[in-house]
Amino acid sequence: MLSRTADCLYWMARYTERAENTARMLDVNHQTSLLPQPAEFLEQSWKKLLTISKLEEAFLSKYDVVNRENVLDFMIYETSNPSSIVSCLYAARENARVIRGKITSEVWETQNTTWLELQRILEARHQADPSRLLEWVKHRCHLFRGVLYGTMLKNEAFDFISIGTLLERADNTARILETKYEDQATLKDFAGKKSLDDGTHGEFFDFYHWAALLRSVSAFEIYRQIYSDQVTPKQVAQLLIFNKQMPRSLVCCVNELIPLISEVKNQQSKEIERLLGKLKASLDYSDIDEVFGQGLEEFIESFLERINHVADEFSSAYLIPLAVA
Repeated sequence: MLSRTADCLYWMARYTERAENTARMLDVNHQTSLLPQPAEFLEQSWKKLLTISKLEEAFLSKYDVVNRENVLDFMIYETSNPSSIVSCLYAARENARVIRGKITSEVWETQNTTWLELQRILEARHQADPSRLLEWVKHRCHLFRGVLYGTMLKNEAFDFISIGTLLERADNTARILETKYEDQATLKDFAGKKSLDDGTHGEFFDFYHWAALLRSVSAFEIYRQIYSDQVTPKQVAQLLIFNKQMPRSLVCCVNELIPLISEVKNQQSKEIERLLGKLKASLDYSDIDEVFGQGLEEFIESFLERINHVADEFSSAYLIPLAVA
C-alpha cells in the first residue's frame, strides 16, 4: 500500500474519532456547567478543557473571555482551530475523498452526508442547541464506525483505519479522565471553603459530576453493571484505565493495537511493537491503588506521553512525513 493511501485511511479515522471525542468532552462540560456550582469553578472548568487540549493560546488570540459560549464556539465551529468539530469532520471527509477507491461506497457516502448535513446546521448555528448538536456529531461518528465494520474487507486498509481510531481514542479517554478529575479536585477546594450558592454541598455535585464523566464515554450503565453502588473517583478510574472489556479503556485500546501492528508489520515497526509491549506490561502489572499512590494526574501524563510516542513512531514508519504532506 502506498504511504499516501495509508496516511489518508489513518487520518480519516483519527479525525472522525477526534470529532466524536471533542463532542464528548464538550457535552460533559456543558452538562456539568448547568449544575449549581461556584462561578470561579465554572470558568476554571472551561479553561481546563482548553489547556488539556493545548489550545488555550489559540483561543485567547481570538476571544477575550473564557466562558461557555466562547469555548463552545471555538471548539465546534472555529475553522482556524484544527481540533474543532467542523475542522475534524472536514478533514475526515477530504481524506475519505482522496482514497474513495480503498473504501466502500457506503463509507464514503456516510462521511460525505455528514459534511453536507453539517453545512445546513452551520446556517442556523446561532439557534442550535449545543446538546442536540453534540449528540448529532456522536451519532454520525457511530454511524461511520458501524458502516465501516459492516461493509469493509478486514484487510490492510481496515487495519490502518483501526489503528488510527484506537490511538486517538486512547489519547482522548486519558484527556477526558484527567480533565474531569482535576475539575473535581478544584471543586473540593471551593467546597471546603464554602457551600455552593444555593446551599448544595459537594456530595450532591460529586455524583452528577462523575455520572456526567461516565456518560461522556458511554460508560454509565456499564459502571452500574460492574459496581452496583455509588459512583466514586477510584472506581471510575479503575473502569476507564484497567477494565479490559470496556471499549474505551486505556488497557483495551493498547491490547487491540498490538495485534493490528503485527498485521501491518514492516522493517521499521519493531520499535512500535517494543513501545506498545512496554506500555501493555506497565498497565498489566499496575493497579488502581498504585495509580492513586503515584497520583492520577502524573499517571495520565505519563500515559499520554507514551501513547503519543507510539503515534509518532507509527507515522515515521508508515505515513507521509508532515513536511511532505
